[in-house]
Formats: sequence, structure tokens, C-alpha cells
Amino acid sequence: MSQTVVLKVAMSCQGCSGAVKRVLDKMEGVESYDINLEEKKVTVRGNVQPEAVFQTVSKTGKKTSFWEEAAPAESEAKPAETVASP
Repeated sequence: MSQTVVLKVAMSCQGCSGAVKRVLDKMEGVESYDINLEEKKVTVRGNVQPEAVFQTVSKTGKKTSFWEEAAPAESEAKPAETVASP
């Protein structure tokens, strides 16, 4: 099953993105990837597990985390606002 994994990777130069590129080129199941140096965003598509992609990219020594998308309000676990009645 093909899926997309988006990571935030601390990359500051072409060398950093090159290191990420090298590990993704060797990774099994990767169909394509996009490295956005400005946003420090790595998008990987293919028959891959998010955790495996995370571990592979972490091997570069770059600080890596899952990209936190701006989640729709209903999926956030925050209490609903209540209006106090007099």
C-alpha cells in the first residue's frame, strides 16, 4: 500500500539535503521523495512505514521529527468551549 510520510528535518544546506537524499535512495519501497530545504520538509511516497522512514532519515544525524500538520479542530483533543449560564 502506497502512502505519504512527511518529516521535519533540520537541514541547513545542500550537503544536509544530500545526506537525506542518499539514505532515501537506498531505502526499499520508496517511490519518490521531495526535499524542501527552505521549509526543512521531507515528503516521502511509496510502500513504506512512517516509523521506518523516520529511522532511516534519523541515521543522517539530522534532528528529525514527524511533520505536524495544522490539524482540523475536530481531531484535536481539546475540551469544547462551555458557556457559563448565570
